[in-house]
Amino acid sequence: MINAIWCGLIVIGILVGIFTGNVQVITDSAISSASTAVTLSIEMIGVMALWLGLMKVAEEAGMVKALGKAMKPLMVKLFPEIPADHPAMGSIVANMAANFFGLGNAATPLGIKAMQELQLLNDNKDEATNSMVMFLAINTSSVTLISSSTIAYRVAAGSTNATEIIAPTIIATIVSTVVAVVSCKFLEKLPAYKREKR
Repeated sequence: MINAIWCGLIVIGILVGIFTGNVQVITDSAISSASTAVTLSIEMIGVMALWLGLMKVAEEAGMVKALGKAMKPLMVKLFPEIPADHPAMGSIVANMAANFFGLGNAATPLGIKAMQELQLLNDNKDEATNSMVMFLAINTSSVTLISSSTIAYRVAAGSTNATEIIAPTIIATIVSTVVAVVSCKFLEKLPAYKREKR
């Protein structure tokens, strides 16, 4: 589907360029943007390596596991359908801890593993459980301590204070996570979203 959307946008852009007589402008912009994309990617490598290295040190130092243990009591309340000692709970906690420290590469496989474990607990395989929906909402909105990707983009774009987004990022992700949790808890109580037991 996304391929069709991008293809449509490209075709519409070309047609508009032809009908408005701006084909050369579109061509120049495409070439310029391609060059900028390569330059930006190369400039980001160093910054991303630095931040991911720091996050890896935090992971190896046990900070991610410590955060996971601290989060476990809250997770039991957010996911009452999941037994506290079930592997799904461990994957969820590890995923959230990795997201908190900006370890997106580590968080993705943990998130997939968590969903697979949650599906094993699902009595109706065609519908998502409340726990699955809650996990997806929290994972999407996740609280982030350091957004290394955004900092890297800002450095590559020539920002003089690339790390000034850390505090706003923390505030914004806390608010988004609270909204996600409250929305899930509210919606799961509505009759339209109640799951029928099989």
